[in-house]
Amino acid sequence: MRKYLLGTGIIGAITSGYSLLRGADQQPFTWRVALAWLSWAITFALSLGMILDIRKASKGGTVSDDSPIAGSEYKYVRGGTKPDTKPKKSKKK
Repeated sequence: MRKYLLGTGIIGAITSGYSLLRGADQQPFTWRVALAWLSWAITFALSLGMILDIRKASKGGTVSDDSPIAGSEYKYVRGGTKPDTKPKKSKKK
């Protein structure tokens, strides 16, 4: 649970949401305020999606190709090892 709650995305979304709430009563609702809240909602949704992807990968599942952790799911599985890849060709001098 700690790896989910202490992720930088969640911490950033919570702190920016807190600052938006603190300033909400001091200014009128304009299009700039609406964009700030929309930006906060998108940031929060992306960080929740990342948490769901990490949870799925840690249980051994695969994540969709558009996820930032796609291809490196093995890092989140306990005791996971890197899958075999093609050997790199050595450069001859």
